[in-house]
Amino acid sequence: MLIFFSLSTEALAGAKGAVLIDGKNGRVFFELNKDEKLPMASTTKIMTALLTLEEENPDEYFTVSKSAIMVEGSSMGLLEGDKVTLRALAAGMLLASGNDAANAAAVKIAGSVEAFVQLMNKRAEEMGLESTSFETPSGLDGENHYSTAYDMAILAKNALENPDFAAVCGAESLKMEYGNPPYPRWLTNHNRLLTSFEGATGVKTGFTKKSGRCLVSSAERDGVSLICVTLGCPDDWNYHTALYNEYFAKLSSVQLGNMVEKRYIPVCGGISEKAAVSPVPVFASLFEGESERIEVVISSEPFVFAPVKKGDILGKAYFYLDGFLLAETPLVAENSVDAVLPKENFRQKIKDFFE
Repeated sequence: MLIFFSLSTEALAGAKGAVLIDGKNGRVFFELNKDEKLPMASTTKIMTALLTLEEENPDEYFTVSKSAIMVEGSSMGLLEGDKVTLRALAAGMLLASGNDAANAAAVKIAGSVEAFVQLMNKRAEEMGLESTSFETPSGLDGENHYSTAYDMAILAKNALENPDFAAVCGAESLKMEYGNPPYPRWLTNHNRLLTSFEGATGVKTGFTKKSGRCLVSSAERDGVSLICVTLGCPDDWNYHTALYNEYFAKLSSVQLGNMVEKRYIPVCGGISEKAAVSPVPVFASLFEGESERIEVVISSEPFVFAPVKKGDILGKAYFYLDGFLLAETPLVAENSVDAVLPKENFRQKIKDFFE
């Protein structure tokens, strides 16, 4: 479901593609050419950093490949012979936008830049990024290097679900140790929204002459989580700020579990014939003062066998808005239901009690 609120012509000027989505479920709130294929510059490093942080032992030191770090553009300052960790490289990508960091991680993980790009495209396919093609780990321009505002938003949503990624991309600055031998140094985040917009949590900037200014950002206020993407937008900081201000003012976080009526699941072989179930609290961002009709769909077995323990998952509740899945949550037993003991066991229990 697409919801539009008008921004000023000045605020929209120059953006080639833009989208604003719910950071929890991907619902689209605003879009402008969201599916147009465009170069995305260093926002590419969202994928590169995510794959880097998913590796085992990200804090182990290794020596960077000389050929990998010989790359044009922005840099975290890697030199031949430097020892570094994958976590430091991820920070170098997300904060300093280091092309050297992206290539060094690619070679370490996959053996070559080309092999790593294959991993990037495989993960893009798994995420359902149907209009995305990676050709470089860094985001330098390539004929087959492109994405869309919508795909980049979904990529950011997936990446932010990784706690390590979220911690790095949301930091205004980080102290990392690398070098030969490693020594402490500070990396400063290029994302100005982290200091200029209350609630900003990430994600990545980008720029080449071909792509223009690109920005993938995220922010959260009062339980409402949003992700904004602009590709080819000269005034991206103000564009994102305008969208966030408008939509945070109109959205609120709603506990959907309150929409589930009291339910009971029949219990076979128990001391009670039924167990009460209730949904685990789950929230979604809805427009205040508007009648957004939520459809609740319950899925559960027709009955369960005793014993049932309090907290056992006995079903699921799904919440839809115009066919779009806003959220889902387990239905858990509110109380325990013990099994009825067979007669022979019951008699033995009585006998054991008195002996």
